[in-house]
This record gives sequence, C-alpha cells and structure tokens, in this order.
Amino acid sequence: MSDLKLFRLNSDVVTEIEGSSAALEKSLQDLIERNLETFLGVRFLASEFSTGREHGGRMDTLGIDENGCPVIIEYKRATNANVINQGLFYLDWLVTHRGDFEMLVLKVFGQKEAEGVEWLSPRLICIAGDFSKYDEHAIKQMNHNIELIRYMRFDEDLLLLEQVNAVSAPGNAPAAAQAISSGSGGSRGADKTVSDYLAQADQELTDRFEALNEYLTNLGDDVQVKTLKKYFAFKRIKNFACVEVHTRSRNLLLYLKVDPDSVELDDGFTRDVRKIGHFGTGDLEVIIRSGADFERAKPLINRSYESA
Repeated sequence: MSDLKLFRLNSDVVTEIEGSSAALEKSLQDLIERNLETFLGVRFLASEFSTGREHGGRMDTLGIDENGCPVIIEYKRATNANVINQGLFYLDWLVTHRGDFEMLVLKVFGQKEAEGVEWLSPRLICIAGDFSKYDEHAIKQMNHNIELIRYMRFDEDLLLLEQVNAVSAPGNAPAAAQAISSGSGGSRGADKTVSDYLAQADQELTDRFEALNEYLTNLGDDVQVKTLKKYFAFKRIKNFACVEVHTRSRNLLLYLKVDPDSVELDDGFTRDVRKIGHFGTGDLEVIIRSGADFERAKPLINRSYESA
C-alpha cells in the first residue's frame, strides 16, 4: 500500500481522508479513458481492443502518446492478476501488427498522425491499487518500456495517480543513441535524426548537451528519457522537456511546458511557439547557446518539471 496520506484542513481541525485502492472498477477505467490526455498525456484510441481470434485477447485501453508512440494500458483488477506479463503479451502482438495500429490511428486521427507513429518506444502502462516488490523488480529485467502507476481514491471526488516505477528499453538513453548513430555512419539530409546530429556535434555542443541531459535526468528518480526521431523527450508521467540538437547553429532548442504568458520573453533566448510548428511538446522555446543560457534556463526547467 502507498504511504501517502491526505488531510483536510478546516480551521484548526485536521482530518485525515481515508484512501481506498480496492479492486479497480470498470467505472474507474471509463473515467481514465474519458480523461486519458489529462491523466497520462495519452490520446484515446480504443477500449477493449481485440487482437483477433488467433491471438484471443483484448487490450484494456489503447492510445497514442504526445510523442506519437503507441501505448497499451492494462488495469490490475485482482491482487493475483499477472498484469505485467499480460501487457507484454499484447505489446509483442502490437509491434508485429503495426498495420492494424496505424489503421486505427488513421480512422481516429487522420493520415498525418498515422504516418507519424513513432515505433522506437511503444509503451506499456500498468495501473493498479498496488504493486509488490516482485513487480518492481521484474520490470527491471525486461527489455521494454514499462511503467507502473498506483491509484488511490479519496472520498468521492479525489483520485491519486502515483508513478511507482518506470523502465526504459536499452537504447533510449541519449548516449546509447549517439553510439548507435555513430556506428551506422549517420543519415543524410532530411532523414537525419536527433541521434545523428548529436553524433556529429563538436565537443563544445556535445558537452553542453551532456550538461543539460544530466541536469534534466537528475531532477528526480521518476525522470525517463526517450530518444525519438527528431528530439529527446524527458518525461515523468508526461513530457516536461524536449530537446533538439542543431549542429549548424551550434545550439540546443529546449521546449518546456511553461505558459509563455507567465514569462518575460527575451528575444534570442525565449519564444512563444504556441502558433509555431515545432518538434516535441511544450509552448515555450528556450535557445541554449552557452553555459550562461543554460544557467538562465534552469528556473524555467524546474517549473516545467514540477508541473508535469
């Protein structure tokens, strides 16, 4: 059970609100699906999605996240349910049936979204009232992107979602992606990925990126790094920072989930990109050309992390 406690403050009287994590009801799944983007940063695609007669399964919730990655969400309704293995069973089916998933995205969100599905990091999210230490240990041994999220209800109108543990598949970290890109010789022109750009960066830009990467990942134990085609995504449950590497201008573009209206914009350093197309997520663009820019960016990074 979670050791989180919630209290109601009423003048000088403090009352503890009892939490409940009883078996997850279908109504809670429905609530999560109706508000999937708010809760998890995932756009809803389907509920109880069938994997066909031969496979004989149904995925609880299927979606696509803010980075374009496929997401399977499985709910643990009983204490003895092996939800992680069940989810992995579906994840393996998904990566071998990409056409079925892309067809679903096409029907729901259109052709552009279907063509932009990011298959580098398909995700499995397991939601339960609690997880055992064996669950947390097991996902560390698996070569998949798996997240364990504990839920708890307080009274009738409060729902807590707590990320218990998250594991990224090897190769998702920027350093690993850089090594892979370097070994392949990189790509050309429009086909270049962010890993290619990082591999070809000079020492100064590389050092600046590594300093930023270290700062972002050390903000908390819950930070995950996803290497995507055009940017690196740093996330908790949702993205809080996206980083592009630009070798020609020798700078880093950092996109944060900070309201541009709450910031005094500085030309050449910060920019409102709500109406400007860009890779990644976040409405505030921060240009990091130097160590001084990095230091100035830290308070904005912290705000984005805290709000994620």
